[in-house]
Amino acid sequence: MTDNISRRPNQAICLEGLIIKGIGGFYYVESGDRIYECRARGVLRGKGAHTERVTPVAGDRCVITVHEGGLASLDRVLERRNSLLRPPLANLDNLFIVVSLCQPQPNALIVDRFISLAEHKGINPVIVITKLDLAEDGGFGEIYRKAGFSVICADYASPDGNFLDEIRVIMKDKISAFAGNTGAGKSTLLNALCPGLNRETGETSKKLGRGRHTTRETELFSLEFGGKIADTPGFSSFDGEFAEFVYKEDLHDTFREFADYVPNCRFTGCSHTCEKGCAVLEAVREGKISQSRHDSYVALYNEVKDIKEWERKRSQGR
Repeated sequence: MTDNISRRPNQAICLEGLIIKGIGGFYYVESGDRIYECRARGVLRGKGAHTERVTPVAGDRCVITVHEGGLASLDRVLERRNSLLRPPLANLDNLFIVVSLCQPQPNALIVDRFISLAEHKGINPVIVITKLDLAEDGGFGEIYRKAGFSVICADYASPDGNFLDEIRVIMKDKISAFAGNTGAGKSTLLNALCPGLNRETGETSKKLGRGRHTTRETELFSLEFGGKIADTPGFSSFDGEFAEFVYKEDLHDTFREFADYVPNCRFTGCSHTCEKGCAVLEAVREGKISQSRHDSYVALYNEVKDIKEWERKRSQGR
């Protein structure tokens, strides 16, 4: 008997597990080498939040009870490290942002929007550049290397293909998701990384009952080298439509290259957009911070600067 199993007097078994999919009122929980179909028991609430309901999502760690006869209930969602509203996903470790150098052209604002949200949620953002055989980098990757991010060039012409190993090391034993515009090469990359994923996806979908439900939801699949990958319809394109924002008081913290300069701004509460004596603006003028990155910051700041508190609560589903 494993450490995460305990028995109740009626011979029910209490397990800890990982939600890999939730759909149609059912939650599919992986515990050990089995997947259990569960119904949530009553109203689940967050830790220490007596009035806040918690909707379980893929990536949640949870406690379930398996009753005699094989019926199972989802009893409790364990504390999350992070969560996303759309796509619904919890405890994400890595977000790989797949960007093509052409067809379509890279959009720095959308890339920076993804990075900002990931940074705010404590998710590791990794930029993967594709289609190097069709266009020159033009310094795009260097913008993000200079800002302190991991940038991986998907060079399929390389005889050793070591960029695939580099990505696998980051993914190993973690929950990862891939974001990429249509045509950016995300499917090609995933097939190269995980040749058995299509087969595994088919088997897992059969096990989980895909076909009984028509709505596509976020789903986690196991990787043969360790870890999970999220099938996230909400990350299928860079459409910029998010159910949540990084608000103005937190936004500068999601641009990590600002950190050395923010304390030196002349005024407390500086927005770092246009103020005299702003150390961030001075760093941009001196080339220490990329103009492209600062342009994205200003655009994102202008989107959220006038959002009211009641609008925040509504967007967060409260």
